[in-house]
Amino acid sequence: MAAQFGRRLRRGATTTAVAAAAVAALSASQAPATPQTGTAGDRTAADATPSGDGAATGNSPYYTDLPPLNTPNKPGSSVNLPVTGSAEAGIPASILAAYKKAEQDLASTDAACRLPWQLLAAIGKVESGQARGGKVDANGTTFSPILGPALNGQGFALIKDTDGGAYDGDATHDRAVGPMQFIPSTWATWGQDGNGDGRKDPNNIYDAALAAGRYLCAGTRDLSLAADLDRAVLSYNHSTEYLRTVRSWFDFYNRGTHEVPDGTGVLPAGTDSGSTSPSPSPSTGSPTPSPDPTPSKPGGGGSATPSPDPSPTPPATTKPPTTKPTPSPSETFGSLENAGTGILSATAGEAFAERVTVRARNMLGATLAGTQVTFTVVGDTDTRFEGGKSTVTLRTGAGGTATAPALTAGEKPGAFRVTAVAGTTVPRALSFPAKVVARVADTVTRTGDTALTAAPGTAFADRVEIRTTSKGTGVADTAVTATMITDAETPAENDKGPYFKDANGEPVRTLDLKSGDDGVLTLPEIFADGTEGTFTLRLTTASGATLTVELKVEAPAA
Repeated sequence: MAAQFGRRLRRGATTTAVAAAAVAALSASQAPATPQTGTAGDRTAADATPSGDGAATGNSPYYTDLPPLNTPNKPGSSVNLPVTGSAEAGIPASILAAYKKAEQDLASTDAACRLPWQLLAAIGKVESGQARGGKVDANGTTFSPILGPALNGQGFALIKDTDGGAYDGDATHDRAVGPMQFIPSTWATWGQDGNGDGRKDPNNIYDAALAAGRYLCAGTRDLSLAADLDRAVLSYNHSTEYLRTVRSWFDFYNRGTHEVPDGTGVLPAGTDSGSTSPSPSPSTGSPTPSPDPTPSKPGGGGSATPSPDPSPTPPATTKPPTTKPTPSPSETFGSLENAGTGILSATAGEAFAERVTVRARNMLGATLAGTQVTFTVVGDTDTRFEGGKSTVTLRTGAGGTATAPALTAGEKPGAFRVTAVAGTTVPRALSFPAKVVARVADTVTRTGDTALTAAPGTAFADRVEIRTTSKGTGVADTAVTATMITDAETPAENDKGPYFKDANGEPVRTLDLKSGDDGVLTLPEIFADGTEGTFTLRLTTASGATLTVELKVEAPAA
């Protein structure tokens, strides 16, 4: 019979009894010794990341059950015992297959790590009781999510939400998720597609086992070395007691195990059938169930027989209270994910090419139609959805997707966000960055067509006025360079002919200017020197838009 404590440990907290039992179990089963102070193993343990969000599980609670003191078989015997072996040695079929597949995958991609599947089995045992005894579907996905407690800093690490509740259903704090209990931020980095279905799902044992294997093999670890194995386990959950517990199950599974049907594995003490992992109650350390209500008899418990009524009347018809049926997991909204939304960027006044698209999934991970999703434009922007709305509510279609209406950029450039929120009890939210870039002038035109002429040594009577536009719309604050050039073929600055004056009244033939409201720019006064002829004024913008204006200097007719 396994030593069962029936509870989950809080981060950094355990009892002397637990530690003593763990040591006793290790000694009795001849497991590898836990590193002692001053040894190489102790130094590697110190190298592990101690912070809550640095561990794969965020140092979430774990099951403290230990294996039986009598091992499944003697050392050196087969690790594939028949089904008649001890119950604790049985691993559900899909769970065992996932561990072995992960070992094979790592053997081909990272052979130097030497990952043993028994290590994954040991971690899976203390993290989720082998996915609640193997309660997974044909693809290896748990029938309902396995969630740890909120990592809100109250007895556990403090890890604020990193996934908008997409994986753990909590938009305030992160929770460990799935058979291998990854926190969402770690899954975002290490998540794998272990069963080849195109998804990285922490609730799928094939995906989670492969991710755990790659996490344990990080860097240059060789898990055939005790020190590297210890370092890997401590990086998963930084606790000496955790290391002892995993080590004891690792040794147990190395001495023999066998396959049992899915859903029939031995559950840790105190495990219920719910989707949330148990957390300690104040008194016993395990969840305390509420007593089942007992129907009361009419009259408050009267077993006495009522007196006969001499004038019986028909009993009053009482309408039974209506109770809303609890929706099944397949009908319950579980998560919201990005369904392929591209980069949201547009030029002021134009429509965005991309539209925000999200997908809703139920508690089993399948797509869910009919889910209400609210899209909102958030931030200091005048960008709006079609119809000028900043908030639109839609329902997901048959494939579980909902696509927001097209966005039209306002005139104000800058960054903002579009959010998508679904769910009422525990809302899930996604945030998409977006930006509006300022218009860039693609055309420079002259507003008038009057010929520009002047006599030598005089000023031109008419001023040059231009307009910078983008697709016909005036663009204010457009930088414009005005240069008197030799000719259009070889546009070098001319050293004679028409010129502008600088602040000191000196002749200059190049000026940097900027357009005003609606893109209109009136050039400073232009003067003619004593050289007669036809000259060219070139105006260019940073985007390459160009305009040439002809200037003629000639003496008045006699």
